[in-house]
Amino acid sequence: MSQTTENASLLAEAEQFIRRCYQELEKSAVETEQRIQTVQAEIKNSGTYYHTTEELEHGARMAWRNSNRCIGRLFWESLSVTDARHVQTAEAMAEALLEHISAATNGGTIRPFITVFPAADQDGCGPRIWNHQLIRYAGYERNGAIVGDPASLEFTKTCMDMGWQGEGTPFDILPLVINATGDKPKLFPLPQGIVKEVPIEHPQYPSIAELGLKWYAVPIVADMRLEIGGISYPAAPFNGWYMGTEIGARNLTDEARYNLLPAIAEKLGLQTDRSFTLWKDKALVELNIAVLHSFRKHGVSIVDHHTAAQQFARFQKNEADRGREATGRWSWLIPPMSPAATSIFHTGFNDTELTPNFFKS
Repeated sequence: MSQTTENASLLAEAEQFIRRCYQELEKSAVETEQRIQTVQAEIKNSGTYYHTTEELEHGARMAWRNSNRCIGRLFWESLSVTDARHVQTAEAMAEALLEHISAATNGGTIRPFITVFPAADQDGCGPRIWNHQLIRYAGYERNGAIVGDPASLEFTKTCMDMGWQGEGTPFDILPLVINATGDKPKLFPLPQGIVKEVPIEHPQYPSIAELGLKWYAVPIVADMRLEIGGISYPAAPFNGWYMGTEIGARNLTDEARYNLLPAIAEKLGLQTDRSFTLWKDKALVELNIAVLHSFRKHGVSIVDHHTAAQQFARFQKNEADRGREATGRWSWLIPPMSPAATSIFHTGFNDTELTPNFFKS
């Protein structure tokens, strides 16, 4: 693609974003046209342009609003945005990420948060966070078995090749692996005490606590690219709070993850030799009750899937009232437990991906 064609494409995306953003921010027509002219001049002179802080903040919120796979978009306007585009070193990135973890955790009252690092250059080079999430548990192969999270096997090996050594438990917190633009990746262990974790127990079945399960409080996605008006931000970790089924019906129970349904069933005394007893369903429900109970007991924000579905319906109405369609991906929006008991299961969605948005890096 020629430079002229690239510039024309960026000009079109930039203008489309500025017009929509400024309309939503209730800017005047004069302000909008002046800003577009400034952006056009920047692109013609340098091949790119620089978002104002206000544009970055609203653009990041719009990206959450446009995220077809997210059920929690009712709260898109509450997203706290940290502009870290001035950060140039891996060490400074790590410091900003620790601040993100602390601010998002907020003692347990989870805050939706995003930290945006420098944009990619015209060659597509930019800072990178290697972690899938800023907080995740390691996975180890031990004598043909897996200890910890199987989804983390490859990344755990990468960290160990860089000199990191975990304790070998099922819940070792992985370090951050970061590279600033043009630099080699560097490893940064998370300081002890910065990660809030919730021990899992059941209000009626104390035997479940004997499994020693726990999960971290905040899911901070770190490997997606934020795109706003044609500008790509390859390092822009963001978070909301957990929906209980993400932990209790996926992370702890998927066969390719912790695969704990048999262990839960054993603690509940369920008959597991025949599927028609629905032992998996019973164990799944009780584990999800345990997750919700435990997070609430320890003062950590979490939402159950029925409440989340009701909130999404409010989001749809809000968007319709503002003349916008709430796009969505049905297969991601339905909860992984009892989906037919929610309104989402019976609803169709337009899966068109709008921008600003988050994309796989």
